[in-house]
Amino acid sequence: MRARTHGLMTRKYSDDLRLFGSTNAKLGLLAILLLYAFVPVFVQSAFWLSVLDYAGIAAVGALGLNLLTGYTGQVSLGHAFFIGIGAYAAAKLGGPDDVGLPLPLWLLGATLMGAFVGALIGPFALRLRGNYLAIVTLGLVFLGEHVFRNAKEITGGNSGTSVQTASTLLGADFKDLQFLGQNFSFNQGYFWLIWGIVGIAALLCKNLVRTRPGRAMQAVRDRDVAAEVIGVQLGRYKVGAFAMSSGLAALAGALLGSYQQFVTPEQFNLFLSIQYIAIIIVGGVGTIFGSILGALVLGGLPGLIDQYSASIPGVTTGSGDSGFISVFSLNQAIFGLLIVLFLVFEPRGLAALWLRVKAYFKAWPFSY
Repeated sequence: MRARTHGLMTRKYSDDLRLFGSTNAKLGLLAILLLYAFVPVFVQSAFWLSVLDYAGIAAVGALGLNLLTGYTGQVSLGHAFFIGIGAYAAAKLGGPDDVGLPLPLWLLGATLMGAFVGALIGPFALRLRGNYLAIVTLGLVFLGEHVFRNAKEITGGNSGTSVQTASTLLGADFKDLQFLGQNFSFNQGYFWLIWGIVGIAALLCKNLVRTRPGRAMQAVRDRDVAAEVIGVQLGRYKVGAFAMSSGLAALAGALLGSYQQFVTPEQFNLFLSIQYIAIIIVGGVGTIFGSILGALVLGGLPGLIDQYSASIPGVTTGSGDSGFISVFSLNQAIFGLLIVLFLVFEPRGLAALWLRVKAYFKAWPFSY
């Protein structure tokens, strides 16, 4: 009896390696799965579903940026460039008048294309560090805008291009989903598609950072010289992180293009890169679930501001309005303010707040 009690009280190393090793973790997973299954059923508002869909797309891209910045310590302002690559790749690979690949293949193709471009650029960009790296990756955004505007045969130029991708998987069409005799709207179907991909991407990223390459990436972030001394190949892991980050950004871009069904070069600008920086800072740099928390808070914020801008005092919604700030400028101001506030008052983001609340209730009634 004593041996059995001792076994129950002893925590094994293998328990720490399990993603859902505790009962609470398994209950949390069950709650997430229930939300995933039933949110589109009960939230039938097209607007609020679109907010959640955009948040899911942002979560995929934020996961990629967190791998590069949060886990490898490489600051990048060029995320919008790779999101644009994914969007235009989806248009060409999934369009019925172009390659016409099915859903899994055009998603995979867009992801691999983003990763390939990232792997090509990585060895040059990652020779630098800190502010110099940020400036170089910032140049990618302006370079990308120039390419997207002038490669008219691929991108449609300033006029943009239609993104009519295949949306069928295992006989289910997410654009016009029918299940158990029920018809679901476009936004409902894409909620299941987008957030299903978020779950897969988060699971893969979480497992990656727990493996030897993931620990090497974190060693590069914490002290790159010491990491190199103990045998970590800095170039290999930096370029690898850049390629994975670029691939996930392209995947987010592919989902964005498919969801909007139309993209223009002006979407993939510096503000989009800043938005993703804000997402990982607000959510929690160096955390997987923080990327998703940040995306839920900020991913759909531009849509919310645009929807309710007429009710916000001082916001200009038309040429004849007397406001002092436009909707776009308000978005920029809010993202900038959130970055400053979280860096000053809570650098570890919403993830740290959640962990504190969790620790408080776990130690209750001895917490204070």
